[in-house]
Amino acid sequence: MKGVAVALLFICTLSLAFPVLAGNDQKYGYVTVENVDITLEKGVANIDIRYSLDEPTRLIVFLLGKQDLKNRILKVLNYDDAEVVTIEMDRANLVVKDVSYNYGRGIYWFPSHQFNVIIPTLKVTTPQITREFFSTNTIPNGIGYFDNP
Repeated sequence: MKGVAVALLFICTLSLAFPVLAGNDQKYGYVTVENVDITLEKGVANIDIRYSLDEPTRLIVFLLGKQDLKNRILKVLNYDDAEVVTIEMDRANLVVKDVSYNYGRGIYWFPSHQFNVIIPTLKVTTPQITREFFSTNTIPNGIGYFDNP
């Protein structure tokens, strides 16, 4: 009888833990991504990311600095050569040079890319078009574009 009670308690504990373990796919640690805007010009990507921080963490980031936040944003975006231009408590701006392949004569190819979280709204803007993706962690197939003359 004691074994049945222990097993029942274990099952109840697991049923409470699984929703917590599932978590939020838009979240990386204490950072929840809201949207990402990528503007492509020549071979450079200008990336604006908006996010929110868990409330208790905001105070810690404010007091101890933004280095850990910067590292998390870089991990979320998953670009090796990204350079952080500005970082705030709710947004950051980054630049990635040589992100697109240059085929000469103003022709560029922005390859497919994998992010480390689900991004609710992802917008990629080239000089010709704007493409929007919803609830995605990839830019599928890549995007071809031309430089402005």
